[in-house]
Amino acid sequence: MKERIVRAVAGTFVLTSIALAHFVNINWLWLAVFVGANLLQSSFTKFCPLEKILDALGVE
Repeated sequence: MKERIVRAVAGTFVLTSIALAHFVNINWLWLAVFVGANLLQSSFTKFCPLEKILDALGVE
């Protein structure tokens, strides 16, 4: 369940970042860069901050 939540949140952040970059300011693309970099590092280190937050909230 946590993996699905992490993917949904990451996808939502990326799509929101693109929409904000288009309609508000191009600098919102840095949010998508941050999300992508975090996903990349978590694939190597197996550490994801959102998973730790979900653990603390008791999500299985």
